[in-house]
Amino acid sequence: MSNEILYILLPDYAAHEIVYLSEAIASDEYALKENPKYVNKVVAPTTEPVKSIGGFRTLPDYSFDTMPDDYAALVLIGGFGWSTPVADQVVPIVQQAVDKGRIIGAICNGASFMAKHGFLNEVKHTGNGPEQLRLWGGENYSNADGYLHAQAVSEKNIVTANGSATLEFAKELLLLLENDTPERIEMYYRFNKQGFCDLFPAKSE
Repeated sequence: MSNEILYILLPDYAAHEIVYLSEAIASDEYALKENPKYVNKVVAPTTEPVKSIGGFRTLPDYSFDTMPDDYAALVLIGGFGWSTPVADQVVPIVQQAVDKGRIIGAICNGASFMAKHGFLNEVKHTGNGPEQLRLWGGENYSNADGYLHAQAVSEKNIVTANGSATLEFAKELLLLLENDTPERIEMYYRFNKQGFCDLFPAKSE
């Protein structure tokens, strides 16, 4: 299996939702990894730069037409593009990932997209609240009882999260990917969640 992690970015994507996961994949607390276990790659509708909500432009590694069939994980980064027609092109990509048992992450509107197309009907999950999942999912969403009011939920190789859960989303995916030991992943999470000063209080003189 390829060691590439594919991040699907649609126009007006939420840049903050990619940060903690991609950084933990590429670096440790000291520097870039010389031999990372995984490699981050960006997939977008075309190979033209794709714009974030904040206006930053990212140059994709692959388009939907050129992305590989073999990869370690597929990650749907949230944003406003999931409510536009271009998102329909992602349905067969996710279906193939489900069929092959790939690790899939979906955060914010990416999770709502998953509900819309029935991909959450067999797993416990979360997202931007049960109301949004029902609104987006309509008749295709038949697992409202599987919704958990949690920052991030992981089950059967599928990780979902709400838009404020960037760190929790990263933690669950890092654990599934066995990117590091559980203890080091937990420390990465706590360091960024609590902050340096709370985690390492000043020593009294």
